Amino acid sequence: MRLFHFSEDAGIQRFEPRPVRKPAPRRPGQEWLNGPLVWAISEDHQRLYLFPRDCPRIVIWSGNDSSAADRDTWLCGLEPGMQAVAYVERAWAERIATAHIHRYELPVESFESIEDAGMHVSRCTVQPFDLQRVQDLPQALRGAQTELRVVDSLLPLRGVWESSLHASGIRLRNAIGWT
Repeated sequence: MRLFHFSEDAGIQRFEPRPVRKPAPRRPGQEWLNGPLVWAISEDHQRLYLFPRDCPRIVIWSGNDSSAADRDTWLCGLEPGMQAVAYVERAWAERIATAHIHRYELPVESFESIEDAGMHVSRCTVQPFDLQRVQDLPQALRGAQTELRVVDSLLPLRGVWESSLHASGIRLRNAIGWT
């Protein structure tokens, strides 16, 4: 297993546990996930973070229990070889095309899975052992078998969480009209 942390900052020497900036509602017994932690994402789910930090996005992919009807509705026209679709607002398209980010690889020993879309957390300081600049984000998404779709609004995608597909919404507070 490989774990990564993505950042626009190329100078991070070590990751210190810190609480999330905006606490999220958590299931009973999981309130600790808002506390001081270092967050990482598995290689299989890195597609969720191949964006500028504040970019609102919804990434959708199929699972073993996903229905054909839901795949037809939400993943219609998926390009051959792609496993997921990432939806972004048109206002972010140029930034995605021109931005770069940094991918830190982290040692796995202190991390534990939270059993949610490849996310892992560590309660202790973590020192990265590799750093790579990701220059072409659209190409990096394609390399992660993810089709990028630009839409005027993410609001019509709200219903995907009622489907049998996997969906991840990140920085949606920055999406036009999202509350």
